[in-house]
Amino acid sequence: MSLPPATAGAGLRVAILGTRGIPAGYGGFETFAEQLAVRLVQRGHQITVYAEADRPGLPDTWYQGVRIRHVQRPRWGAASVIGYDCRCLRDARQGYDLLYMLGYGAAWACWWNRSLLGQRVWLNVDGLEWARSKWGSLARLYLRAMEWVSSRAPTRVLADAQAIADRYTRIYPRGVPCSFIAYGADLPEIPPPAAQDLSRWNLQAGEYVLVVARPEPENHVLDIIEGHARWGGDWPLVVVGDVRPVTPYQKRLLALASDRVRFIGGVYDPGLLTGLRMGAGCHVHGHSVGGTNPSLLEALACGNVVVAHDNPFNREVARDAARYFQTGPQLAEALAWVSALTAPQRQAVASRARGIVAQHYSWDLITTQYESLMRAECAGLAAGALQ
Repeated sequence: MSLPPATAGAGLRVAILGTRGIPAGYGGFETFAEQLAVRLVQRGHQITVYAEADRPGLPDTWYQGVRIRHVQRPRWGAASVIGYDCRCLRDARQGYDLLYMLGYGAAWACWWNRSLLGQRVWLNVDGLEWARSKWGSLARLYLRAMEWVSSRAPTRVLADAQAIADRYTRIYPRGVPCSFIAYGADLPEIPPPAAQDLSRWNLQAGEYVLVVARPEPENHVLDIIEGHARWGGDWPLVVVGDVRPVTPYQKRLLALASDRVRFIGGVYDPGLLTGLRMGAGCHVHGHSVGGTNPSLLEALACGNVVVAHDNPFNREVARDAARYFQTGPQLAEALAWVSALTAPQRQAVASRARGIVAQHYSWDLITTQYESLMRAECAGLAAGALQ
């Protein structure tokens, strides 16, 4: 059940909780867990990633040296995720030097492992989760409370954006230490535009505006459609995301569908999505409540010309490699600027975008930062590390 005890000089024994499992098939947390866990194993550490199971008693499996521990997710409706996280924390109550919980939905349960069992427990807060429109009023109240609890229950809070870490320190000055380590991204090879096969979507390379986003108000898809209409350029707006007529917001989006505003659904094949990014004339990023957003990083890594919603999180990541907007008219102005760029100007923007990712967001760099903090924490030296 538990891993063998660590010996002096041996790698750390770390459990990563709060994911559906790896290899990644859904969401940013799963991608993060896979990238970090595999690299830590390559550096000599013993890493376990907890994974959801549909029934109890499934044996452990292995993925590139990472132990996958299967825990049944209860069928409790909206509370299922919280129940699953609690079961994982209970299962991980011995045999590890450090527990790393992704997400604060079950922040209160971390107190048990930390205070009663004496374990080191980290918690990744993942942006302003309570501000997402998909949550009802009771869920928002619970998540806001869990944000406060997350400043007390674990040993340390991790934020993937400096703006989130600064906010925690400001709002919860007496809370546990909060450290900033960003999310990461890979740099794909850049083929010539003609190499992009976009025929399945009837698109021409360099002649469409791309949006990759869940259909939620905080991602400003309606504002993007308005700004695109105001611009009036020839490039169609292509929205990647599972838009179904379920919520009033989604119904408003679908009512605007046309040849100029195309909803092509979710694209879950990484190669196809990378091809769509690389073929775009512009990538518009409307996210506003996250930290270091994976979609923005991947757009920069692909060398996209990016126009991003103007907020501290996006500015922290894209820096001077993007134009910014808050209103439809501002987006229209930015799109006009993008469409007028010459080929050398586009190349300069792409080089700057990819340079930012290479310098600040490579997965190897992120892993080194995590490894250093983990070693310091487990050696009792992390009081001021990476804060």
